[in-house]
Amino acid sequence: MVPHPLKGVLFDMDGTLVDAFHPIILAIHATLQHFGRQRIEADEIRRQTGRGDCTMRALFGDDKEAATEHFLKIHDDYLLEGIATLDGVEPLLQHLQTRAIPMAIVTSKGQLRAEAQINHLGLSDYFDCIIGKQPGLAEKPSPEPILRACSVLKCSPSQAIMIGDGISDTRAAKAAQVMSLAITSSFSVEELTQTGAAHCFPTLSEVSTWLMTQIR
Repeated sequence: MVPHPLKGVLFDMDGTLVDAFHPIILAIHATLQHFGRQRIEADEIRRQTGRGDCTMRALFGDDKEAATEHFLKIHDDYLLEGIATLDGVEPLLQHLQTRAIPMAIVTSKGQLRAEAQINHLGLSDYFDCIIGKQPGLAEKPSPEPILRACSVLKCSPSQAIMIGDGISDTRAAKAAQVMSLAITSSFSVEELTQTGAAHCFPTLSEVSTWLMTQIR
């Protein structure tokens, strides 16, 4: 069961609402090559992204800072290229909007980049706020961005749910004491439940179907 009353729904962005992996994968591959690292497959890049703020350290070690700068330069050149809204997104957002349930995005993507992609896809009007990477705010799996979103939505953590596809989402939600719904596109049910997911679903469409039965 979802919290009752439900006063806020928080969404991860990449892999949950949006397929924005084209510029990420392109930039990671180019950066790995530039720093003489071994190429990795797209599925592993998705998993690395879903682990949260340790991604660049895991891939580039002591070269993290320089690699991040190189990655972002390439990524931003292709920021809007090949990105798309995932199946099931708009019916769920419309369902929540008609029931006047506030919504937010909580992402580790840079604030301006997240806003640009969401605006490009025509989704901005659904959300009360986008909480992205910004100075002075810890990234997921810290609970800080989730708690910031709850504050903006004027709901307590016990009145919110978090929907995401990464273990950074489930860990952050658990730490914030927010109910977590997880999509198993990059991580297994076991990985996600062990890190805090209350329910797991193969796709957002199936999250949407289940959630619509809970929110009438």
